[in-house]
Amino acid sequence: MSTTEQFIKVNDAELCVQSYGDPAEPAILLLHGAGHSLLNWDDEFIGQLVAVGRYVIRYDSRDAGRSTSYPVGAPTYGLSDLAADAAGVLEALGIPAAHVVGMSQGAGVAQLLALDHADRVLSVTLASATPGGPGHWNTDLPAPSDEIQELFANEPPQPNWTDRAAVIDYLVEAERPYSARFDDNGMRELAGRIVDRTVNIAAQLNNPFLISAGDPWRERLAGLRVPALVFHGTDDPMFPIGHGRALAAEITGADFLPLEQTGHEVFPRHTWETVVPAILKHTEPA
Repeated sequence: MSTTEQFIKVNDAELCVQSYGDPAEPAILLLHGAGHSLLNWDDEFIGQLVAVGRYVIRYDSRDAGRSTSYPVGAPTYGLSDLAADAAGVLEALGIPAAHVVGMSQGAGVAQLLALDHADRVLSVTLASATPGGPGHWNTDLPAPSDEIQELFANEPPQPNWTDRAAVIDYLVEAERPYSARFDDNGMRELAGRIVDRTVNIAAQLNNPFLISAGDPWRERLAGLRVPALVFHGTDDPMFPIGHGRALAAEITGADFLPLEQTGHEVFPRHTWETVVPAILKHTEPA
């Protein structure tokens, strides 16, 4: 599958952007989660979308992959800046509006993009998400699992960031608690690619978790006026499935699809037979 890669100056950052397929087809913009990069969107998953007539864009957000990075522990941007970046990417590519797919923090960015840059959004697909986005804890919704709360309370020591093998091990173990059916070999291979491609891996695995979520926006979701599709893993330990159900309930007309044996993770392969057709239907030209 051929790709076009370019660096785009957006606001005060330079972002690495990859696009696949025919720009004349409906555009799908993929927004990755905190600590991830564009590589976390599987090449084969993208290929399935492109094969049936979608133009797919993925990019490294700030502090990810090959995009602009900031000193570790001192990011100077917030979630609203990431939403503005997404709008800027579309503008730079000459795309008036796109279907937006976001996972976890990327789903929070997608919500803000649809609320604050509505003219750029045709539809949203939100996965592993919570209403109002990460960073705003909703006390009426289920708390993270005991295992995740224990992990937060006793985070493992960070590795020597210059030791490739140690960083790969760290990445693998960082993902393991969030998965329902963990693919050790697959994650290890991906972790190696991430480490080898990332400009500042310490910044990628720290800074996105430190940024400001800004003002809460849960109460604004009822005013979201684009078609919405919500996916949520039945075994999500970070945002238990009640978060996904609440999110879908608060967006007028949203569809909700639970993903069995799925945790807080980017669409694992066993979900594609559900996810891909649903996204294709959701992004059909009017």
